[in-house]
Amino acid sequence: MAKKIQGHQARKRFGQNFLHDENIIHRIIQSINPLETDNIIEIGPGLGAITRQILKRTGKIQVVELDRDIIPKLKIQCLNTGDLIIHQADALKFDFHSLLQQSQQPLRVIGNLPYNISTPLLFHLFDYIDDVADMHFMLQKEVVQRMAASPGNKQWGRLSIMVQYFCKIEMLFLVPPTAFNPAPRVESAIVRLIPHQQKPFIADNFSVFEQIVISAFGQRRKTLRNALKKWLTVEELQQLDINAVLRPEQLQLAEYVKIANFVNRKTTVPDNVDSKTP
Repeated sequence: MAKKIQGHQARKRFGQNFLHDENIIHRIIQSINPLETDNIIEIGPGLGAITRQILKRTGKIQVVELDRDIIPKLKIQCLNTGDLIIHQADALKFDFHSLLQQSQQPLRVIGNLPYNISTPLLFHLFDYIDDVADMHFMLQKEVVQRMAASPGNKQWGRLSIMVQYFCKIEMLFLVPPTAFNPAPRVESAIVRLIPHQQKPFIADNFSVFEQIVISAFGQRRKTLRNALKKWLTVEELQQLDINAVLRPEQLQLAEYVKIANFVNRKTTVPDNVDSKTP
């Protein structure tokens, strides 16, 4: 059982694992390199291990925290350190654009993301990608590996494609379970995401692109001719110079964008496309 930290018992339903390793905290701060002029937003600050160090450098930070009970303890931990602005809210539903309006500086988003919501939260943040300068997250190592995967790798999938559509990704370093209390059962990794200033490939209709990818990887063991048969024929795949007997993980991001743009030009979007979490 995890011991209490600053009088707070970690809550499993919030996915709380509190970082306490000072060396790891230092490496994270060095990777972020916070400046006084930055508009830094921390998701899930917990008891403030990272928050305090950011405040010492910048004098201000905004945080989004769901757990009402931990907020008074966070305030105590950050007392007299700087201007701590707390938004008690669910990050999955939070309007991050509102934080840009308050300072006019692009957002630098950081956080030790709970494993159970990390992927949907990333997709939520992509809705605000034009407001973001960069993002630094602690995530489950396997999630970061999926984000950074390449075509042909078994980890290449919807998450890889969507992250790389919006951002350049860099895995910085690994974090062992012993750096946390309670210790998770998995290894973590620090990842840096920098939104593309100009996307290398542009989907004419992002919704069509997203649903094409969902269709493909919802049936990743099938060939493209079967996984995408709702969208286009074998002849149309051949017209796009795409081999219909390939499997979804063998296609590159550019080819999915090319398929989506072709489909967008020729049809309306089919109904009953299953929107599964990647």
